[in-house]
Amino acid sequence: MKITQDKVVSIEYILKVEGQIEDQSEPGDPLVYLHGHNNIIPGLEDQLDGHEAGDKLNVTVSPEDGYGERDDENVQVLPRADFDDDIEVGASYFAQSDDGSVNPFTVVSVSGDDVTVDFNPPLAGKTLNFEATVLEVRDATAEELDHGHPHGEGMHDDEE
Repeated sequence: MKITQDKVVSIEYILKVEGQIEDQSEPGDPLVYLHGHNNIIPGLEDQLDGHEAGDKLNVTVSPEDGYGERDDENVQVLPRADFDDDIEVGASYFAQSDDGSVNPFTVVSVSGDDVTVDFNPPLAGKTLNFEATVLEVRDATAEELDHGHPHGEGMHDDEE
């Protein structure tokens, strides 16, 4: 079965940026996603299209098809009073917008009462190199299609 729209796909992968491993699936714990539903970065999803179980591929994803280009306007200075506890440079936090959405950010520096934060994804502006192996391709269930993501063991337990 080939990877196409609405298929549930399991892959093992290694992500390298500038020759360094940034992320990888754990042995026996593959990445499982619903193809065509924006569950993974577009550049990787596009390259997996049409492949099938057993295929191994090397994929290079440009920033615009990965986490986007860096935007200097996403680096902001916030007042230290906005933080509840000790602030750690390099740590990730979450900010809630007026519309209720949650946005992750990383603390870049702390100087007096000013905290410089970066709302860019950590891999923004980077070329991503994936080594991927397709493990399984199957049809999605009606519930998975309705929810827009795959279900598996342990998923949605909190809703029962």
